Parts: sequence; C-alpha cells; structure tokens
Amino acid sequence: MCEQDKIFKVKAKTGRLDKVISENLEDVSRSRANTLVKDGQVLVNGEHKKPKYEVKVDDQIKVKIPEPTKLNVDPENIPLDIVYEDDDVLVVNKPQGMVVHPSPGHPDKTLVNALLYHTPLSNINGTFRPGIVHRIDKDTSGLLMVAKNNHAHESLSKQLKDKSNIREYLALVHGNIKENQGTINAPIGRSEKDRKKQAIVSNGRNAVTHFKVIERFHREYTLVTCVLETGRTHQIRVHMKYIGHPLVGDPLYGPRKTIKGHGQFLHAMKLGFKHPVTNELLVFEAPVPEIFEKKLKI
Repeated sequence: MCEQDKIFKVKAKTGRLDKVISENLEDVSRSRANTLVKDGQVLVNGEHKKPKYEVKVDDQIKVKIPEPTKLNVDPENIPLDIVYEDDDVLVVNKPQGMVVHPSPGHPDKTLVNALLYHTPLSNINGTFRPGIVHRIDKDTSGLLMVAKNNHAHESLSKQLKDKSNIREYLALVHGNIKENQGTINAPIGRSEKDRKKQAIVSNGRNAVTHFKVIERFHREYTLVTCVLETGRTHQIRVHMKYIGHPLVGDPLYGPRKTIKGHGQFLHAMKLGFKHPVTNELLVFEAPVPEIFEKKLKI
C-alpha cells in the first residue's frame, strides 16, 4: 500500500476533528485519526489543527495516509488455540494472562508475536498491532478476530464501527443483580482521579452494554452474559462497577475482598462477523476456561 491522500468536505456532520475523520473514512479508526492529526498528516482548509478542533460545515479536510511501516516485532513460537482460519481471517481463543500486542511494558511473548510466527498479518495498524482489529485485556480470556490482509482488516473494522458484529462475554460479578436483564448506557472516558483507569464521565465516548443474568450464587455473586454494542476500553468492567456489581477478581475496579485468581473473571465466549470476502455470517463460541469454571462452583 502506497502513501495516499484522502480529501473530503464536511457537509453536515460536525464535532471533534479526529471523530469526524473516523466517521468519514471507513478504514481509519478514531484512535488512528487522532494519531494522524498529531503527526501533522491532516490539514483543515490547508492548516494544521489539533484533534479536538471543532469541525465546521464546509471545512475541507485532507488526510495523508502514510505507507504502513515495516514490522519490527519478532515472531515467537508460542502455541495458539486457533478456532478458525482461512486465507483472510483467523479466530483465536486467547488465554488469560496473555497480552494482545507489544507495548513498552510488554515487548514480547504477546499474541501478535505468536501470530506472526504462524501467518502473515495485515499491516494497517503499523508496527506493533498487525492484524489486530479489536483487543481484550490481558486477564480477559476468549475470542478475537484477526485480519490476515488489509482488505479483511478494513472490512472487519467497518463492522465494528457499524456495530454489526457479535461480541458476547461471560462475567462473574459481586452481589446479586435484582433485574434479570438490562442495558447500561453511560459514557466512558479516562478517569481524572487515576489516569490508569477509565470511568463514567459526562464528556466520555458513548458506551452501551446489555447484560442478562444466567445464575445467582447465594447472595454474593451473579453470573451474567454481557453483549457489547460499543467497544470502549474496560467497558464491561467500568459499566458493571457503575451499577454496583464490579467483576470478581478485578484488580482495578473490584473491591479488595474478592475471589483470588489471576485477574477479572471475564471471558469473550461468543464472536460473530461477516466474512470479508464471502459475506457469510460466521459465529464462534469458546468454552469457559478451566480456572473460570472451577470458581463457578462456589
């Protein structure tokens, strides 16, 4: 893929510059748009602006999409639990404790290192996140869809943006939820008190989680399924704490007195999407991990 310019004029949609770019360019996520603006790759009416610039009707926006950088992440021979694979996509069942992609604190032994040893990946996300369309936390287990080429990556990313895919999680939370089901609609953004955490904030990004009670254990715990309508960082963990039922074992958002384990009891058990080439709906389910299953016998 070569460097290319994408130009569009704002007709009616206004808001933050990075948000408007992601809404007008299918293959550019908001986080990537934010980075492009900060890197000086975006001009508004011929001028550089900040990501928070409020776009106006008739603004002309020019976005320079750089040629993807070559990967410098080392492939590592780490076993993978591959649920599905073809020439375009791969679905993997990530174990609890594995980081999805390299970062300053986790330079190796990540899912990306393992994937690169197994197969070529898309390079839209650049150096450290090849093939990664969406992420789950280190201590969350379960299903992830991975793009093996850029066409697949763009298709899967668009499905996430359009909220047309299926993402269902199993979670064990503190307390007994009285309602059998419900919807949590509360905006999420970075916490002003603790920058490591996300929180419910008035100027946060729209976040919607649907939950359904599966089983209640005594008066202390509830097993629920959570379906994501949006995909914010730590969304289920923040939303369940917000309604007074934080995840069991959660080191960031849970209480001190909790069931011991290796982090939050959260499992991405169901994943569905339309194949980027055949348009066939593919749906996959991953069994509950053994460590999770043992704790359910409380």
